[in-house]
Amino acid sequence: MTDAAKQEPLQHSNAQQEADRPTRSQWRDVWDQFKSHRGALAGGMLFLLICVGVIFGPLVYWNDAQYLPTGRDFIKLRDMRPVYHGLWDPSAKMNWAYPLGTDNLGRDTLARLMFGGRVSLAVGIAAMVLALLLGSLVGVLSGYFKKLDGLLMRLTDLFLALPLLPMILVAAVLFRESLSKSIGPEGGVFVLIVCLIGITSWMPTARIVRGDVLAIKEREFVLAARSIGTKPGKIISRHILPNVLSPIMVSATLGIATAIITESALSFLGFGFPPDFPTWGRLLNDAVDRMTLFPERVLWPGILISLTVLSVNYLGDGLRDALDPRIRGR
Repeated sequence: MTDAAKQEPLQHSNAQQEADRPTRSQWRDVWDQFKSHRGALAGGMLFLLICVGVIFGPLVYWNDAQYLPTGRDFIKLRDMRPVYHGLWDPSAKMNWAYPLGTDNLGRDTLARLMFGGRVSLAVGIAAMVLALLLGSLVGVLSGYFKKLDGLLMRLTDLFLALPLLPMILVAAVLFRESLSKSIGPEGGVFVLIVCLIGITSWMPTARIVRGDVLAIKEREFVLAARSIGTKPGKIISRHILPNVLSPIMVSATLGIATAIITESALSFLGFGFPPDFPTWGRLLNDAVDRMTLFPERVLWPGILISLTVLSVNYLGDGLRDALDPRIRGR
């Protein structure tokens, strides 16, 4: 028996094993690639931990974030130091019922951090969704329809040329009172900040999506779909959008970080939520005046903002590698 005849049953057996092996789904490959990125996995776990803490923490924590003591309780509770401060100053005013201390009005710092994180994340996610929808819409229309490309890209350049932070501050001053009267102080400011951040943050997403659409619409499968008379709407929904998912997801994660920083800046400058409605930026604003005496009041919200933005950036980096088939497997 020749060598070729001996190898033929072996090749047939290997082919049969490959055929019997269950097929791997695309999302399984994405998950395997994401797990191999240690920074993205650590960032995703940290971001999930922060989300769980700010969402469920106020439900189980024993102190109310918006409780304002009066009378004798105010004198007793104001300006408490964190419990770890006792390691180098045992005589400091501390209470284990307030692990991170209280502010100058007697409000619990840990409760306000968790409640403020809930508001900051809600603003970040809502503004990200709005910016993502606007940016994806402009990018797809500009990349696929040549007649709209020049107009939409010039509009994008116009928004990129605007001084965004001063414009946001002016708009916040102009529309804050009217929205607060119609929706409420907290709801009006929330809608205003989300709309302002979303409307001024869609341009990078639009440019990235447009570039990918310009490349994808010349691919063979898109040309084949167009040649058989498929309508542009179906081509965009079935062929274009699934292939630009990677840059959209990366823009989404980065958009959350940008929105959180912008909201914190607005609250820090005094143009955000009311003083009795805590956010991480508002906590920074409240702590600046007494930063030299109580540095931990600036430290904790700053650390939480930095960790959230860092974890989201690592998460976006891992999603980019996992969702892009050209990078996956390297």
